[in-house]
Amino acid sequence: MDRRVTRPRASRRWRWVAGGVAILLAAGLTWQLLPAAGSTDIAAATIETGAVVRAPFEDYLPIRASVAPKVTTLVDTLSGGQVEKLLVQDGAWVTAGQPLATLVNPTLKLDVLTREAEIASQLGTLTGDELSLERSRLDRAAQTASANYDLLKARRDLAIRQQLHDQGFVSDEGVKSYQEEADYQRKRLGQLRAGQDREDQTAGLQASRLADTRARLSGNLAAVRAGLDALVVRAPVTGRLGNLVIQPGQTLKAGDHVAQVDSEGAWKLVADVDEYYLGRVAVGQQAKGDAGIGLVVSKVLPAVANGRFHIELGFAGPAPQGLNRGQTMDIRATLGATSKALVAPVGGWLDSGGGTSAFVVDADGRHARRRAIKVGRRNPAQVEILAGLDAGDRIVTTNTSSITGDIINLR
Repeated sequence: MDRRVTRPRASRRWRWVAGGVAILLAAGLTWQLLPAAGSTDIAAATIETGAVVRAPFEDYLPIRASVAPKVTTLVDTLSGGQVEKLLVQDGAWVTAGQPLATLVNPTLKLDVLTREAEIASQLGTLTGDELSLERSRLDRAAQTASANYDLLKARRDLAIRQQLHDQGFVSDEGVKSYQEEADYQRKRLGQLRAGQDREDQTAGLQASRLADTRARLSGNLAAVRAGLDALVVRAPVTGRLGNLVIQPGQTLKAGDHVAQVDSEGAWKLVADVDEYYLGRVAVGQQAKGDAGIGLVVSKVLPAVANGRFHIELGFAGPAPQGLNRGQTMDIRATLGATSKALVAPVGGWLDSGGGTSAFVVDADGRHARRRAIKVGRRNPAQVEILAGLDAGDRIVTTNTSSITGDIINLR
């Protein structure tokens, strides 16, 4: 007959144990698969990493510079007017003082002619005053000469009468009148000479004032005539004309910019540099250009615009032949000597972390954790690590700006 079979209690216990182990394994697997709080999952294939190593650090700055004239002189109008004619073409070689364009200004021309006539009239009056002064001087000289002659004649007559008197032919009264005449002529000549000295001093002062007035009037006349000459736009220096921006018929005001003249054969290099290097680029630093051309930093303009500042470089020797304005040149500026340092690869991580933190990959390669660091010098390939990392560490070098947490889960 059938009878009931009872299973051992031991088999039931093993079922409970197996179930508990399965639950624990599932929980562990779930814990491994679920991201930690404040972490971000990223596919390992989408990021790049680099090793932190101790290696020689080359302290240099690559620059893309442009060729520019060493001296550029602006050409501005001295007087307003309408452009009548262009006398040269843009890009032509010009010499100092060469006419570039002519302007017309009827109002200015009429004003110049009116003022010129006024000054000419004043100069005519001045000439009359000078002639009158010269006539007075000649009259005084003639009077003095006449008095001197009269004195000589009176003395000669007196000498003759005195001789006749000594011989007894003429009385004392006959000599006395001649003596009086000679004394009169002597006093008269003395008075004329004394008056002439005083008048000469006055005339000299007047002549000096007239000369000063003439010089001022002549200067005014030259300035007035220069007003018409200002209607001719001239090259201020010798060089290559560029940026000629005026056309016939165009109306210009005094001081309007019309062109520029570049020094030919004298060149410099100009470049805009990232503001990170503002404290490290200085006047006098050496640089190398294409084909080993020697350069030196000649000017640093510290004003920052759009995150960049401006520098200028001069050639250490003669400038290469065949340079043209605007031509570009790759430059390697030396900022310091090569030395051993703890370095890491440059990359987007510097832009996202600002050089203050980096994600360090764990030994198992499954996580990367944010770590505070301090960086120093950098070049296009390396950045100097001052604190926070050790040789052998591997960091995430791609841009991590989108990551808000401190842990990256590499899947």
